[in-house]
Amino acid sequence: MAKYLFQCNYTPSGLQGLLKEGGSARRKVFQDLATEQGGTLEAFYYAFGGSDLYMVFDLPDTATATAVSLRIGAGGALGINTVQLITPEEVDAACGKVVSYRAPGA
Repeated sequence: MAKYLFQCNYTPSGLQGLLKEGGSARRKVFQDLATEQGGTLEAFYYAFGGSDLYMVFDLPDTATATAVSLRIGAGGALGINTVQLITPEEVDAACGKVVSYRAPGA
């Protein structure tokens, strides 16, 4: 399974819902969503700064991650940015590949 980082910012209506339900209840919603899609919610953190909420999902494939991201975004409570995470072993495999490239002007 691949890992995906979801960086989210609450909309005003999303903040109203969070105040009503609380943080733990919202985490349960995302845990259930991940399980329904054949994955898991690995991490769930609220934060100050750039984003209000950070979640790491293990999901079966990119299509599933896309569907989850679209559904969350369409709900209107969260603005979302989804990032596919890459393991060190995947980077090792990439480093071993031959790629022909010429920089501009070289």
